[in-house]
Amino acid sequence: MKKLLLILISAFALVLTPQVSAQNPVKYNKELDGFDYPFPVKTFQLSSQKQTLKMRYMDIGAAEAEKVIVLLHGKNFSSYYWEAVANDLLKRNYRVIMLDQIGFGKSSKPDYYQYSFAQLALNTKTLLDSLHISKYDLVGHSMGGMVAVTFAANYSKVVNKLILINPIGLEDYGKYAEFKDVNFFYKNELAKTLDKARNYQKKNYYDGKWSSEYEKLLVPLQGMLAGDDWPVIAWNNALTYGPIFAENIVDKFSQIKNKTFLIIGTRDKTGPGRGWLKEGVTRKLGEYQKLGKHTQSMITDSVLLELDGLGHMPQYEDYDAFIKAFHQAIDYR
Repeated sequence: MKKLLLILISAFALVLTPQVSAQNPVKYNKELDGFDYPFPVKTFQLSSQKQTLKMRYMDIGAAEAEKVIVLLHGKNFSSYYWEAVANDLLKRNYRVIMLDQIGFGKSSKPDYYQYSFAQLALNTKTLLDSLHISKYDLVGHSMGGMVAVTFAANYSKVVNKLILINPIGLEDYGKYAEFKDVNFFYKNELAKTLDKARNYQKKNYYDGKWSSEYEKLLVPLQGMLAGDDWPVIAWNNALTYGPIFAENIVDKFSQIKNKTFLIIGTRDKTGPGRGWLKEGVTRKLGEYQKLGKHTQSMITDSVLLELDGLGHMPQYEDYDAFIKAFHQAIDYR
């Protein structure tokens, strides 16, 4: 009877979580002060584009560890969402670096910045060089995959292996979608709400399902939406759409010299620009059940690890299935 009562209470709490949190939102500023990351956060002073910017990162594990791995976040999250993966890597004696790109998470949100994947890759390498780390595995999820591909193409000698988890950019969005001014994205960002974000992720990431774990990932967004800095955060969010459409990383696949693993949830349908295709375009964007195979054919030394029935966030949707594939990738020597 007690067990049944606990189950009912837990279920009731889950149902109430979004409504309760929406009624009493914590407010976060543009650097997420007050929101605790899972590990100690450090600051790197980055000189870039006539500005001194703060690049926040987590660096865990032994400094002298033989194995080092760098985790790059996607567009709708920042480095805090790597917690479970990082803890797993710690058990395997890795040194783990998780960073917030400029414009994301706890890092600076400049009023103006020329975002490109080449710039984000350079910023990442500048940080890692400052830590005197000369060789590492590089992992990129979603938009982080576009940064990781650019990084590997530009700095192949420092990358042991490249691991891409449901990366976007596996097709040339600019070829199929109409060009949109940054104001278009800024207007959309200003109109964003917690409910809109939740509904988008529920539909596009989790096959219509929701859980308390998914809800936790929205806490930073909820606080920023409630805070006074949302306009500048929204502006940076808008600016970072630019390279997604302007930079075709498909052309870089043939330049990758590193052993590469593609971990692909085949149910993923992520297709930026689907809502504003050019006149006459009939292509269906985001068919990852095809894109994974096609991408693997273009990267010389690559392995495709498909996760059937999973979507854009396999590390959250089915952690056990994901981590099995991830171990296969990191254990390759």
